[in-house]
Amino acid sequence: QVQLVESGGGLVQAGGSLRLSCAASGRTVSRNSMGWFRQAPGKEREFVAVISRSGGNTRYTDSVKGRFTISRDNAKNTVSLQMNSLKPEDTAVYYCAATSGVVGITTPGRYDYWGQGTQVTVSS
Repeated sequence: QVQLVESGGGLVQAGGSLRLSCAASGRTVSRNSMGWFRQAPGKEREFVAVISRSGGNTRYTDSVKGRFTISRDNAKNTVSLQMNSLKPEDTAVYYCAATSGVVGITTPGRYDYWGQGTQVTVSS
């Protein structure tokens, strides 16, 4: 079993930055691709970014390209999401997730483990 715990959320003004972290425990996640998803009130959970096992491949949803960067540290069993130039429409609960699938999976149902989420609120 893998436990995922997100941190780093908060309230920030538009144009600001936040860095989300996801700490894994239970076993190493170096064998998993890791993703970030978000869910705004009244909306479905949506894909944000995913990183391959080695960290050599990443994929982003179009709305965050050039602003968000996903990274991982397999030695520390962590995954991060650096979010810059934040916009009010980025407001959501952000979730970290792990999948045993191949790189680039964007479908929530393909992920096996989920964190509890961290709130990100961007004020205008």
